[in-house]
Amino acid sequence: MRVPVTLFFVELINKGKVKSVYDYDDLVLIEYHDKVTAGNGKRVDFPEGKGAVCCQISEWLFQNLSEQLLTHYVRCPTPNTMLCKKLNIVPIEVVVRNVAAGGIVRETCIKEGIRFPYPLVEFYLKDDEKNDPLLTPDRLNVMGYSPILTDLMTSKALKVNDILVDLFNKLDITLVDFKLEFGHEKNSGHLLLADEISPDSMRLWKKGTRERFDKDLFRKDEGDIVEAYKYILEQLKN
Repeated sequence: MRVPVTLFFVELINKGKVKSVYDYDDLVLIEYHDKVTAGNGKRVDFPEGKGAVCCQISEWLFQNLSEQLLTHYVRCPTPNTMLCKKLNIVPIEVVVRNVAAGGIVRETCIKEGIRFPYPLVEFYLKDDEKNDPLLTPDRLNVMGYSPILTDLMTSKALKVNDILVDLFNKLDITLVDFKLEFGHEKNSGHLLLADEISPDSMRLWKKGTRERFDKDLFRKDEGDIVEAYKYILEQLKN
């Protein structure tokens, strides 16, 4: 049973491009907005229902991942809000790639659709003003991030990949790539999976084709992302 939450009595901590984070006692409340952006916010639209479907997909995936990994998910009191544990977010985006698409195609000579012999794990600085640059191991070291932390994020990201690849294979969908964020729990110091896991932060193709069910539909102006996301949610629930 979902219990309504009023936002009039909670303090806004951070307003991102498509989500807002509020202080909620010893937790945080994340509100998913009916908003989509591309090109670091240069292109924007407000598709109705998009916030709720992203929240519900994230809820479903976090619930399943929580059986094997520590995550920040607690519960969803409404269709477009998620209560989560308070974390000190590591300002690094971890990207796992199974198939070539997106940035790695634009920035290298690798052609779209090439399947990698093993999952690639990449780190990017979480900084829109710097356009989220790729981080090398030496850069991470000089920035003060220990190999222990980056190895832990890598192992957790690969574990997520194993779980999600298996899950989407059963739905006849290829998990092309996805982005994760992590944070340290304030009390225990444990590294937890954070942010969201939805087609806003991954690429999903119909097996054997490049029919998309992700934000590239918006980036490339190829279709209705809300209908595509609803399809993914329905497949997960069935």
